[in-house]
Amino acid sequence: MKNKNFAVLIEGALMIAISLILSFVKLFQAPYGGSVTLGSMVPIILFSLRHGTVAGLSAGVAYGFLQLIVEPYIVHPVQVILDYPLAFGLLGFAGLFRNNVFLGSFLGIFGRFLSHFLSGVIFFASYAPKGMNVYLYSALYNGSYLLPEFIITFVLIRFVLYNKVLKNIR
Repeated sequence: MKNKNFAVLIEGALMIAISLILSFVKLFQAPYGGSVTLGSMVPIILFSLRHGTVAGLSAGVAYGFLQLIVEPYIVHPVQVILDYPLAFGLLGFAGLFRNNVFLGSFLGIFGRFLSHFLSGVIFFASYAPKGMNVYLYSALYNGSYLLPEFIITFVLIRFVLYNKVLKNIR
């Protein structure tokens, strides 16, 4: 049992490291944070699908803290929690749908979206164009990079990695 737990811990650390490396390959960079990457959420979601929600949440939170160290955008201490450990930690909810890659990927990334959306409404309302609803602004801003990121993540997991990584474990 200890060897299995150690193996999961090592795999989690490797997935976090791979996510961090992939986060530097940006296809689009939003002006106030957020980007479309070459699948930086894939390793965390894959880890969650393989090992479940708790392990995925832990890996996501750790990855969120690394993102805070590497690419911080700080306006308030609560915003830091919403945009880093909580947002990336919620990727671990992919583990709730371990047998459905689409729903798992969607739920994990939607959880991240909700955390960034809330942060946008509370802390970045002043960034919205004059007269624009702050809820709409936050949804559009965060959706502009998380929707493409979801598509990239799902395609990579389902059509590139599924047969090699997930299918063989089930």
